[in-house]
Formats: sequence, structure tokens, C-alpha cells
Amino acid sequence: MNQFPINFTQLATSSSDPQSGGYPYRIKGSDLMKNYVHATLDVVDELVEEVAGQEGTGMRRLRISAPAGINILYYWNGTTLISTGVPPTGTSVLGCVDGTIQWIATEECA
Repeated sequence: MNQFPINFTQLATSSSDPQSGGYPYRIKGSDLMKNYVHATLDVVDELVEEVAGQEGTGMRRLRISAPAGINILYYWNGTTLISTGVPPTGTSVLGCVDGTIQWIATEECA
């Protein structure tokens, strides 16, 4: 998993001397913003839906629709949104092979 640019736990425990950046560590707004930017998912505007979140707070929801009658799974691999594609005809299961999620053909159970 990708690490955030600023590890606040590591900074807070790196030294017992506040003058050298140890505990108590002052959290900088610029450090927080680096982590927020790093965690931001960049998506096409047409896929984002503005909705009301908890207590009416505005939030954005990622809306991905599969074509009618086709089940397509999307997953996040840490850097990219990836589609598993259309399931093959016949019976298949969704599995992970060498770190990649994919459809695996199998026999139908009786």
C-alpha cells in the first residue's frame, strides 16, 4: 500500500525533544494538505455526483454504471480505477491471480 507523504505517528515519536521536531509535534497545515492531495482520487467530472452527506454536509459520490444486463466490477489498486471487464460466458468466479482481480472460468455446480 502506498504510504502518505507525511507520517505523523513517526514524526511524533521520532524524538522526545520538541525543539527537534519530536513530541509534542506541531502539525502543519501544509503537511496535512500534502496527505489530502496524495489521497485525492482524480476522476472525470461526469462520474461525480454531488449529494448530501451526514448531517446535510455536501459530499461527492463516485457514480459508475455498468451497461444494462452486464455486471462489471471496478476496484481501486492504489493508483488506478480498474475494471474486471465483462464476465465470460458460462460459469465463472471473481478471483485474484498474481495480484490482479480477474474472472476465472469454472464448472457449474449441480
